[in-house]
Amino acid sequence: MMALRTAATGMAAQDLNVDVISNNIANMNTVGFKKGRAEFEDLIYQTIEQPGSQSSTQGTIVPTGVQVGAGVKAGSVYTIGTQGSLTQTGNPLDLAIQGPGYFQVLMPDGQTAFTRAGNFSVNAQGQLVTADGFQVIPQIQIPQGATNVTISTAGQVQVTVAGNTAPQQVGQLQLATFFNDAGLNPQGNNLFTQTDASGAPTTGNPGVQGLGTVLQGYTEASNVDPVSEITALIVAQRAYEMNSKVITTADQMLQTNTQMKT
Repeated sequence: MMALRTAATGMAAQDLNVDVISNNIANMNTVGFKKGRAEFEDLIYQTIEQPGSQSSTQGTIVPTGVQVGAGVKAGSVYTIGTQGSLTQTGNPLDLAIQGPGYFQVLMPDGQTAFTRAGNFSVNAQGQLVTADGFQVIPQIQIPQGATNVTISTAGQVQVTVAGNTAPQQVGQLQLATFFNDAGLNPQGNNLFTQTDASGAPTTGNPGVQGLGTVLQGYTEASNVDPVSEITALIVAQRAYEMNSKVITTADQMLQTNTQMKT
């Protein structure tokens, strides 16, 4: 009986669905987090009678045929890159991107990663870094004695140094965009890396070539909607229970069949 195996694939699919939903809910307060969505595909069909085949020697055509599906499989976990709400923090090193784009980050292995999380700090050398100490690209160096840091919507970083009234520019932030954001590879720590699916990044100054702008003193919140996630969780739970009920029913039918034979 195929129903046992088919329902088992349905339970496995909903197990993955709940894993994705739980990760979304767990990261609902993570800066710059982008929620995922589990997507599924039906498995290959067992063809008992092919649609369009002849059912008589006179050429009568079968209109629908008999095909039974073998269940479901995971197709992908799609990352939804919609804009999260902007939260004002008052911290001059907190940056949010309004619109498309990612900040660029230098990983310890020399690879470039990308992030929407702009809750930055400075290290002991005055370099602008992420919460994990990874350097922002291009390098932004805040000099010692700087009394004020100003970052424009176009990404120009200016500081005021004690003894000087005129601000001086110390760097220019750049953003990166991808043709297929959903193809980026999540690495954890709010970081993504490029893949063949995402394509190579296109970089530029904020506000030009379709790139978003930078807002100083803000962070981008997660784009997780708790109400939608709880609703999706309830639906997944019900689907899991229904698939388990199919397995129970199929097992009872097999027991009845066995008893009849004996």
